[in-house]
Amino acid sequence: MPAELKSTSRGRTMVLTLSNPEHRNALGPEMYAAGIEALSVAESSPDVRSVVITGEGSLFSAGGNLQRLQANRQEPPEVQAQSIEGLHGWIESVRTFPKPVIAAVEGAAAGAGFSLALACDLIVAAEDAIFVMAYSNIALSPDGGATWSLSRALPRQLAAELLMTGERLGARRLHELGLVNRTTAPGAALDEALALAERLNDRAPNALASIKELLNDADGATLSRHLANERDHFVRNLHHANAGIGIAAFLAKQPPRYE
Repeated sequence: MPAELKSTSRGRTMVLTLSNPEHRNALGPEMYAAGIEALSVAESSPDVRSVVITGEGSLFSAGGNLQRLQANRQEPPEVQAQSIEGLHGWIESVRTFPKPVIAAVEGAAAGAGFSLALACDLIVAAEDAIFVMAYSNIALSPDGGATWSLSRALPRQLAAELLMTGERLGARRLHELGLVNRTTAPGAALDEALALAERLNDRAPNALASIKELLNDADGATLSRHLANERDHFVRNLHHANAGIGIAAFLAKQPPRYE
């Protein structure tokens, strides 16, 4: 069966499923292109309020296809560079997508699969899920934004340990470190991710988009620049119709119904 990214709808949530059973849901160029296209469609659709990324069957993703990587060693370097650009385009589209993206992880999230999960806004993982930055185990360095994500989420020494040793870490340990938001019983990660997505779906899309943009911009901004950004987002959202809906509903002690 060819590798593909399956797209389904669960209410107001788009579910993207990494499907490559023959190679443990390994990622590849077809998935990268499909992922970018799916998010582009979801961004312009008012019916989609959030996205969940998961893997087919009992695991999330083993990362890169080693057979393909081995074959690419016989090709000009530009071949692999182009493939990585495809992955990085998808990672960037996940990061800049103005709606919440949740990773639902069962089994293993290895290498680029781990990088993809880290690119998401939230991670829900089964208690027995395993995460591993497997690059150094096969004499490779990370891609998919792994060093960017981990260097911002963890102390340098801990990020270096994860990346350099290639050790397997369980979901509970990553939950303790703050990288995983919620853990579930095995087999329940997708259901929990969908429930979390539905909670977010009930919130004002414009406010969530502002929160995501502000989080993305925070690391590279001075305090004064970021305070100005927060001011601009706040004023814009105050004058959005959803603020009127939210404030009125709160004062009336009723649930809001945002546009």
